[in-house]
Amino acid sequence: MWIANFLVAASATMILPFLSLYISTFGEFSSTYVQKWSGLVFGITFLAAFLISPLWGRFGDKHGRKKILLITGFGIAVSIFLMGYASSVTELFILRLFMGVVTGFIPTAVALISAQTDKKHAGKVLATVQTGTVSGGLFGPLIGGALVDAVGFQYTFVLTSSVIALATFIVAIGIKEVTINEKVKGKKSYSRKEVFRLVFQSKLLLAVMIISFLIQTANFSIQPLLALYVDELTVTANLAFMAGLAFSITGLGNLLSTRSWGNLGDRIGHGKVLIICMILAVIFFIPQAFVTNIWQLVALRFLYGLQVGGLIPCMTAYIRQLAPLSIQGEVLGYNQSFRFLGNVVGPVLGGIISGFLGISSVFYFSASLFLVGLFILWYALKAEEVTSVEEQHKLKKVKDL
Repeated sequence: MWIANFLVAASATMILPFLSLYISTFGEFSSTYVQKWSGLVFGITFLAAFLISPLWGRFGDKHGRKKILLITGFGIAVSIFLMGYASSVTELFILRLFMGVVTGFIPTAVALISAQTDKKHAGKVLATVQTGTVSGGLFGPLIGGALVDAVGFQYTFVLTSSVIALATFIVAIGIKEVTINEKVKGKKSYSRKEVFRLVFQSKLLLAVMIISFLIQTANFSIQPLLALYVDELTVTANLAFMAGLAFSITGLGNLLSTRSWGNLGDRIGHGKVLIICMILAVIFFIPQAFVTNIWQLVALRFLYGLQVGGLIPCMTAYIRQLAPLSIQGEVLGYNQSFRFLGNVVGPVLGGIISGFLGISSVFYFSASLFLVGLFILWYALKAEEVTSVEEQHKLKKVKDL
């Protein structure tokens, strides 16, 4: 699954850096038109994924997660392949919409691994899987840019779709799904209403999902503005390279630290690790507003990446502990929806704030989101003081309703 996640994440991010350039090839458009449609084409995928992710999770819980991996994997491959032959921005928009509908490979892969991992080692295993996704996201844009320069847009889309199809084929022949039954009393299946009620009645589950939204909003509020911020800090001729370095260095820090955070979460508790990581996020985010040269920014982005590596695997491990196996895919789907919503909201808020107050103010805004998340998690932990016995009792009460 590590290899498959790496290939899918790398391939999916290969095409992101040049979507606006690709739109420009469809005709003679104004810069305003290209910018508007770039935002729409970029955002529609995440908006569709936000709405559909819980459904993929539910289907996977009921019919097998491997089947969903195959459907979504080949669906993404087909959508990207057809993008290479799009002749208008409308066609590209529709294909990106379809891609969002079938974007369920990575969360389903996480649900599959989570369901087959015992709770004591969930943090370590999920963190290892997460390194594949992070590595792919780190190298994808670099590979995509090189491919566009070498073979052009159309062949880049074709090669990207081929790699995703290869990753899906690896899953088809190399992954065996093992069904593990939990010993639970009462009903063995949950309706969608019951799952929804479970999520919103569990303070910790809801807190984790709200934090997922806040983290993605904080990350994506500044990412589209990094190139402009780098331009303010340096007069180098290699602006694109330096902007890419500032962007990718966070992923490198994430990659280096995520497994260690997962191990620590298994030992001392994932809630404590989440609190530590969010405090560090604030510490490393605010100084980015005060940097005076590019290398200070790169260093702080790397340190920020080190702590971000602990957030996603620990939150996923928390869901593994709080939700029964029979509905983990659907619960993880809701969590993924909150993340996709942050992907949409973040760039919009970042653009609005920077337009009124400047790019530096976006760093303060993002840091404040981590502070809000920290308070929400602290409140949820204090309110429930979760133990495994209390969680089983709470789940039984939800099932008996």
